Amino acid sequence: MTPDQKAKIAKKAKAANLTVGEFVRRAAEAYQPDDVDDVLERLIEQIKSTGAKASKALDASLEFAAESQKRIEQMEAGRPRKKVV
Repeated sequence: MTPDQKAKIAKKAKAANLTVGEFVRRAAEAYQPDDVDDVLERLIEQIKSTGAKASKALDASLEFAAESQKRIEQMEAGRPRKKVV
């Protein structure tokens, strides 16, 4: 622990009218890493899933646009071009 960290903890303990030891004990008892880890793991899985769905949707959109461009080119190839005067 750095001196700065120790000073911040001491300041918080004093503001709570607690000793540093009691403040740290209460903070340690209140800390629940499993809850945070579970939430983060679910968030990571959701991000992965959403990213995969977005990638598939983008691929499908690009394929649709390419097919549309081919159809447009085929339609234009079958028509005589108008001369611009």
